Amino acid sequence: MKVKVLSRNPDDYVRETKHDIQRVPRNYDPSLHPFEVCREYTRALNTTKLERVLAKPFLAALDGHRDGVNCMAKHATSLSTLLSGSCDGEVKLWNLTKRDCVRTLQAHEGFVRGMVVRFCGTSFFTIGDDKTIKQWNMEAPGYGEEEEPINTILGKTVFTGLDHHQKDNVFSTCGQQVDIWDEQRTSPIRSFTWGVDSFSCVRFNPVETELLASCASDRSVILYDMRESTPLKKVIMTMRSNTLSWNPMEAYYFTCCNEDYNLYTYDMRSLERPVTVHMDHVSAVLDVDYSPTGKEFVSASFDKTIRIFPKDGGHSREVYHTKRMQHVICIKWSSDNKYILSGSDEMNIRLWKANAAEKLGMLTPRERTAINYSQKLKEKFQHHPQVRRIAQHRHLPKNIYHQKNELRIMREAQRRKERNVRKHSKPGTVPVVSEKEKHVVAVVK
Repeated sequence: MKVKVLSRNPDDYVRETKHDIQRVPRNYDPSLHPFEVCREYTRALNTTKLERVLAKPFLAALDGHRDGVNCMAKHATSLSTLLSGSCDGEVKLWNLTKRDCVRTLQAHEGFVRGMVVRFCGTSFFTIGDDKTIKQWNMEAPGYGEEEEPINTILGKTVFTGLDHHQKDNVFSTCGQQVDIWDEQRTSPIRSFTWGVDSFSCVRFNPVETELLASCASDRSVILYDMRESTPLKKVIMTMRSNTLSWNPMEAYYFTCCNEDYNLYTYDMRSLERPVTVHMDHVSAVLDVDYSPTGKEFVSASFDKTIRIFPKDGGHSREVYHTKRMQHVICIKWSSDNKYILSGSDEMNIRLWKANAAEKLGMLTPRERTAINYSQKLKEKFQHHPQVRRIAQHRHLPKNIYHQKNELRIMREAQRRKERNVRKHSKPGTVPVVSEKEKHVVAVVK
C-alpha cells in the first residue's frame, strides 16, 4: 500500500541562526488580499510623518576661525579631512571624525580667496589678496620647524579663483584673466581673455578634464579648452553668476548660481537656454556643489539658508537653517555622499546630514530591509495629496517666509502684465518667452 504525505525540508523555511523563527509561505494573489493597498497607504503615510519627526540634519559646528569663512576645500583621498580659509588669511585643517582643528597656518595677508587640494592629496594650493599663489605640504612640519610653503608664486594682479586639474600637474587661476599654470613654472603656460574686466570663479571639468569654465563680471559664463588658444564660447545672462559646479557624472552639464536668486543648469552643447531653472532662494546664491552621484546639488545663499536640489528639479527638496547661521559663503558635499559642509560669515563651519532623517551608524539587515521597504512605499504613494503635503512641508524662518510670498506676488503680477499687454496688442507682436529663455541675453561663439 502506498501512502502520500507532505514532506518539507526544515532548511527551506527555518532561519539559519535561530531556529525559532519560521518562514511563512505566502500566496501573493491580489484577490486574496483585498485591503493590501489600504494597508500600504497607511504605512506610507506613517513613514512620511515619522521621517519629518526624525529629521534632525544638524550634526556639529566646527568653531575656531576668528573671521568669516570665505572658502573650503575637500581632500582628494581622505574623507575625514577638510580645509578652510577665512577672511583674515588663516587656513585651518580639520579632522571631521574628531570634529577638531589639527593644524592652523597664516597663509596670506587679507582674504584667502581660494584653495584646492592636489589630485594626489599630498599638497594643497591657496591664493589670497596679497597677489600670491602658495603651495603647502599636507603633512604638518616637525617639532620646532617653521610653517613654510613649498612654493610661492607672485602674480601681477589679485587672484579670485583657483582649481586643480584632475590628473595632471596643472592648475588654473582667475582674476583679470584666466591663467593655466604648470606646477614647475612661475609663469602661466596659457592665458585666456575675452574682453572681460574680472573673473570670480574657474572650474575644471572632472570628466572631460581638458575643459574648464569661468564666471565673469560681464554677467557671462565662459567655456574653455586647454588645447585651444582662445575661449570656446560664452553665454551672457541678465544678471551675474557667482560660481559654478560641473556635474561629476555627466560631462556636459554644469550648474551656475546667480545674483537673481536662481540657479541654472546648462548643457554646454546648447547654451541658448538652460536645461532647468532652480528657484526657491530669496536672495543671491553664492556657492554651489554637486553630490558625488551627480543626482543632486547643494546651494549656499545670502538669505542664510542651504538648499538641496535634484539636478532636474525646479524646486528644492530640502532647506537647512539655524537661528545663529548668517550669510552662507561656501558649501561642499562630502565625497561619501552622506554629509554637507557649510561655511558662513559668523566664523563657523557646520556639518549637516545630506538626508535629514537618515540614521547614522551601522544598520542590521532587518533595519536595512525595513528602511528600503518604507522608501519604496513612499515612492509608490508620493503623489497622493496627503503624503505629498507632509513630505514637502518645511518650516521656514519668518523673514524668508514673507520674502518668498512677496516674490511669488511679484512674479504673478509680472505674468499678468505680460498677458494683458499681449491681449491688447496686435497678434504676434508680443511673443511668449518661456522662463528658461528670458534669463539668457546672448550666446557668443
